[in-house]
Amino acid sequence: MTTETVASLSKRIWVLEQEREVRACMQRYMSLCDVLDMGFDLSLLMDLFTSDAVWQGVGKRYAKTFGAYEGKDAIAKMFEKYTLPPAHFVFNSHFLTNEFITVSEQTAEGTWLLLQTATFHDGRSQLSSARLTVTFMLENEQWKIKHFQTESLFNRPVDTPWDVDKELPTPK
Repeated sequence: MTTETVASLSKRIWVLEQEREVRACMQRYMSLCDVLDMGFDLSLLMDLFTSDAVWQGVGKRYAKTFGAYEGKDAIAKMFEKYTLPPAHFVFNSHFLTNEFITVSEQTAEGTWLLLQTATFHDGRSQLSSARLTVTFMLENEQWKIKHFQTESLFNRPVDTPWDVDKELPTPK
């Protein structure tokens, strides 16, 4: 192999490894959002953001519902509302699909389609979908969220809670 081939392969491997790390950051973010509850340690979530990060709802529904928050402190205050008694969510689960990630030296861009199933403290349940566009920055060799953007695709109320405590049907 030529030196050029080795360098090219090394760069390709680096990009694949960085894509995996960006994906892991996003997966960690969603996993933590699934367990937002009273007393949740918001520092775990805030560790995933750059100090000057932006969290933003866009489009006709989410720009109004969520708005935009600049800086970790503002983002933490927004998330804190979900952890105060009574906890906002009784059940919350995020599913990501249609992922596309591009990586450069210090930044990465990712897009996903999100499906969220939620049951709220007040007993209502909802199925929601959003398009996520997220910019990441490499900070101290860790990928962090620089700009998180969510745009509603649809929201549908559901008549019953997502998790119903009944025996699962199995073949006899």
